[in-house]
Amino acid sequence: MEMREYLSIRKAYNLVRQSMGAARRLTFVEFAILCRLEVLGREMKTSEIAEYQGSLRPTMTHRTKHLAELGYMRRSKGSSDRRNVVCAITDEGSAFVDEVCQLVCQALRGGSVLSRTTPQRICRYVDAMGAVACMSGELVLLGVSVSPEGSATVSELVGMLGLLQPTVSMAVSALEGEGCVARLRDGEAAVRTGGVTLTSEGAARADHLTEDINKLVVRRK
Repeated sequence: MEMREYLSIRKAYNLVRQSMGAARRLTFVEFAILCRLEVLGREMKTSEIAEYQGSLRPTMTHRTKHLAELGYMRRSKGSSDRRNVVCAITDEGSAFVDEVCQLVCQALRGGSVLSRTTPQRICRYVDAMGAVACMSGELVLLGVSVSPEGSATVSELVGMLGLLQPTVSMAVSALEGEGCVARLRDGEAAVRTGGVTLTSEGAARADHLTEDINKLVVRRK
């Protein structure tokens, strides 16, 4: 998968998510679980989903319980091993996936690299993307890394990623504390108010994420 495809879909999903009521607002990783079940067309053990997303089982238990509470997923004990929980998408979950993927398609229109793709194809993209965990901080790193100027302001990152301004500001502050970004100072080349650039550590993290994203393969029918 190309980085521009990845960022385009993440931005579109973030914008769609903001437009939805709080009760139906899923994180990207939660939505990816539904897309995974929809694409595979079968039940999955919680342990399988945890392996798919590289998450700990307790974390996945929390996510699948949330999806089940919303009616998008059905959780049941495994027939051969009662310790395993088996997850299946419900009709309501499938309808939700279709609705959101259609909204993402609408958000991609207007010159985006994926402006002509279909909701079914978006579902398969999200399924693939769910295997790489990118929270707001990682998205900021990627956003700065692809900026032609080698730096970006908070407002530019908001427009690039579809995240809210407070979310981007908090992510930048956290990344600065971790030594992954540095704020441009007066007198530095290409300085812009509020601009940030990657440190060597931040660039290494961005490169690692980019490698993982470039390895993603979108399933065909």
